[in-house]
Amino acid sequence: MQRILIVASTTDAKTAASCFPAQARIDIEHQTSGIRARLEEKTYDLVFLDIQLLKPEHGDDKTGGVRRITRLVWNKNPVAEVIVLCPAERIREAVNAVKEGAGNYLTLPLDPIEVRYVLNSMREVRRLEEQLDYFRKITGSSSQENVVGTTNPVMDDVFKKARMVAPTDSTVLLAGETGVGKGVIARLIHSLSERGRGPFVSVHCGAIPETLIESELFGHEKGSFTGAIRRKLGRFEIAAGGTIFLDEVGTIGEPTQVKLLQVLQDKCFHRVGGDADICVNTRVIAASNIDLKAECERGRFRKDLYFRLNIFPINIPPLRERKEDIPRLAEHILSKLNKTHPKTVDGIHPAVLDAFAHYPWPGNVRELENLMERAHILETSHMLTPEVFPSELFENESLAIPVDASLSLHAFRERAKNEAERVYLKDVLTRHEGRIGQTAEAAGITPRQLNKLMTKHNLHKEDFKKERRREKTGEPDIKITSA
Repeated sequence: MQRILIVASTTDAKTAASCFPAQARIDIEHQTSGIRARLEEKTYDLVFLDIQLLKPEHGDDKTGGVRRITRLVWNKNPVAEVIVLCPAERIREAVNAVKEGAGNYLTLPLDPIEVRYVLNSMREVRRLEEQLDYFRKITGSSSQENVVGTTNPVMDDVFKKARMVAPTDSTVLLAGETGVGKGVIARLIHSLSERGRGPFVSVHCGAIPETLIESELFGHEKGSFTGAIRRKLGRFEIAAGGTIFLDEVGTIGEPTQVKLLQVLQDKCFHRVGGDADICVNTRVIAASNIDLKAECERGRFRKDLYFRLNIFPINIPPLRERKEDIPRLAEHILSKLNKTHPKTVDGIHPAVLDAFAHYPWPGNVRELENLMERAHILETSHMLTPEVFPSELFENESLAIPVDASLSLHAFRERAKNEAERVYLKDVLTRHEGRIGQTAEAAGITPRQLNKLMTKHNLHKEDFKKERRREKTGEPDIKITSA
């Protein structure tokens, strides 16, 4: 249950209190004289503080009272938030209070809509910070860690399941399309487990020929086959005390499936050409981009092995089903590229992010990483612009407008009209390579009208000129003529 303290005038206190559910415990004060004793006695999660009610004490500057109260709040609850309330003419003091540690500020008189917006924003920021802090604390990761916070409920459930299964030794089966990040989740589970200091051995089963997969996984004895000039340890032995990640496990043949089943059941195996039992304490995380249950029905994968692997399944959604995460993923990828490449690009053009939102991403996160790395190499400005991305990325823009029942019919029509107008202008500008006169003539409007519409939709003629694109990407200017 959330506990809230509101130090404000009667009207503003009622307005703030109305934004919380009935079960919240709310204390209200209309003066600050007894606040110190109250804060030393009780613990609060959230404090609203009217800056006008503070009386400066000896040695206080204009925000000294706020600083003193925030320290009292944090002594009882280090993660509590303080929101400063102030009239518009004293907003500079509120900004200084935020610099001193307050979480946010609201202007007086209070507007319930603004109060709810600030509360929701702070709640979302806190949730993401806690999620990332948890991962970084447990894994010892740095800012280069591949785990990125999510606002998608399905992906949030993936992280929750990873945290739940990590402390166990249960076998995990990760399912998802190629490029969704199965390897990242596997490493996360390993890092969160007690085996985190042990080895993490990744095996891409689909990249190893069937004749060699058994030797790779379980090792071989000297002379067991042509070319076996010495004993070789298998990946299971190398991963002892840690985790082995079997990527694309559905590609292995039946003989290896039988031996893998034995390892999962008995934790023991024989090297190729050997007869001594080798027992290892290795956790197995498997992954597949195909439906293993369907493969069992077709007789291509052993059912008993599938049941052993599928003890704790985690399904990772494709990128097209969690597009709200794309801007955060893109910024994270850009940050990594800036650290590994000899130049820095400061941001991503809004038109690129808009195209990302409409693109279907058949290659998922891996495709996003590849496209951004190529763009980072080609870019010569301070921002990743449309010119350094493949043109097909911008051919998937759709006129589909999500229905928002909170809008009136008139407002929804206006939104649909603006979206259709923007997409139409982009198409005509692209066909005429950003030439204002030709584009205006094709659209049946004057150049002046076209310029006003381009300003309205944040469109720039330079973005549609092929000559500029060739200069930046190094594409040759090829003309084909008939004989």
